[in-house]
Amino acid sequence: MDIYQVGGCVRDRLLGLPVNDHDWVVVGADAQTMLAQGYRPVGKDFPVFLHPQTHEEYALARTERKTAPGYRGFAFYAAPDVSLEDDLQRRDLTINAMAQTEDGDIIDPYGGQQDLKAGLLRHVSPAFAEDPVRVLRLARFAARFGFQVADDTKQLISQMINAGELDHLVAERVWQETAKALSEATPSRFFYTLREVGALPILFPEIDRLFGVPQHPKWHPEVDTGVHVMLVLDQAAKLSDDLAVRFAALCHDLGKGETPDDILPGHQGHEARSIQLTEQLCLRLKVPRDVQTLAVKVAELHTEIHRLFTLSAETVLTVFEKLDSFRRPERFDQYLLAGEADFRGRPGYETADMPEKAVFQTCFDAASAVKANTFVKAGLQGLAIAKALKDARLQAIDKVLNPHRNND
Repeated sequence: MDIYQVGGCVRDRLLGLPVNDHDWVVVGADAQTMLAQGYRPVGKDFPVFLHPQTHEEYALARTERKTAPGYRGFAFYAAPDVSLEDDLQRRDLTINAMAQTEDGDIIDPYGGQQDLKAGLLRHVSPAFAEDPVRVLRLARFAARFGFQVADDTKQLISQMINAGELDHLVAERVWQETAKALSEATPSRFFYTLREVGALPILFPEIDRLFGVPQHPKWHPEVDTGVHVMLVLDQAAKLSDDLAVRFAALCHDLGKGETPDDILPGHQGHEARSIQLTEQLCLRLKVPRDVQTLAVKVAELHTEIHRLFTLSAETVLTVFEKLDSFRRPERFDQYLLAGEADFRGRPGYETADMPEKAVFQTCFDAASAVKANTFVKAGLQGLAIAKALKDARLQAIDKVLNPHRNND
């Protein structure tokens, strides 16, 4: 049997990137051969085995045949007569369809090296259209490498959309690929690429509707809301590795895609609809609870950080309480990061300092320093403790805010 490194490890090595995981394919063997050499079987859908020493995964070369809609509708054939070229042909993109021998020779039957040099994402064969997850993967690779989508691949994806293939994507897979894309340095490219190939209205209609919607006249009207949200998302990626912060940045303005700019003073209509649409998106994609909670809170409260120097101490304390900040201070940290990303997601503000962030943090620190046991020791009981605690926290917040109000 012959063993090759395949897929992402070959691609990344050619790009000069670190290789952390190795994918192996075995040609000319069957399950009995692998078991006889000490490999341990894993995987139910197709034969994959763990190396007896390294415990890395080795897959038998295989072909696959479409049997039903969606990404699960495949029948696999793995046998000694399946060639390396047959196995590579079933892969999604040419840059992922290369192999490397033990001696370091590259086997590239589908032009992956050429597309790497050209910065192109191109499908290996028409079989790309049989798996809708590949559209998400393509967009994720666009976010990772900054590559463009080949014209013939755009045409193929258009055919997939017209055939309704993307309608068979399950929520878990959409979220899995989205979460991976959000972890990239420039996650906006994931959504721009989906929009470019026509998939964004199907997969993320709430985001697609933001494009072409004007921003508030005071907030750089030359940049529409969709572009603004993409800028905010990339700023969030620069500020934090936290998936929840990045997702909250993505969702913070969803309501603007459906409500006129002057629906209610203070953007209250936008915020209310942003909450609803964020909850709707999270429910559809089965977003983890902690990620969803922050996104909904940021959709509701993100404008407060920008208006801090005009807010009452009562409103500031309400923000802390809605975020459950006194019990979960890390959530307040996340809120501040999302707010800073929103501030920087405007042309000319990309590296600017946001004074409200530091003052908001100082307000929180001052309010947090007020403890209930102080009033317990003073002999207060029941509701009197709660009232005294609130009053003292309001005074602490006012003390921080007053100098900034005077200078505004």
